[in-house]
Amino acid sequence: MGGDREKLYTVTELAERLGVTARAIRFYETKGLLSPQRVGSTRVYDYRDRARLQLILRSKKLGFSLADIREYLDLYDPAGGQREQQQLLLNKVQGRITSLQQQQEALESTLAELREIEAAARRSLQTLKGSRWARGIRSSAIAGPTSAESLPVTAMAKDLKKY
Repeated sequence: MGGDREKLYTVTELAERLGVTARAIRFYETKGLLSPQRVGSTRVYDYRDRARLQLILRSKKLGFSLADIREYLDLYDPAGGQREQQQLLLNKVQGRITSLQQQQEALESTLAELREIEAAARRSLQTLKGSRWARGIRSSAIAGPTSAESLPVTAMAKDLKKY
């Protein structure tokens, strides 16, 4: 493992190793999240840069903003305790969990409503089965639905008028 700590990576090597593009790494550099060393005009990344980039990528995957990531990384103090950094992490994670739970509730509500519309559409199709509409005559299309609730789209349109 000591050899891995001494290894230096080019932007291309680091990108390949972590499954991202070199452009993504450069983007994080421009945002101040990575500061590679230079050997001549070549950027080189050490094990700390690799670990930092892995943390950035994981944080992005979990939905944290670049500002959140920067705030967390800026608190890193290798010499001292990490209490402040861990407290910030805990607060951010709890906030993210709350946000995701709210999104999950909204998605579940939307899915339930869509399933109701789907069921109504299926019932409507069963009612229309065997009618002139289903046989392709389409006379009911000209005359329109026989009742305001005969098609789920009509019910949805009525709901939209409320707003």
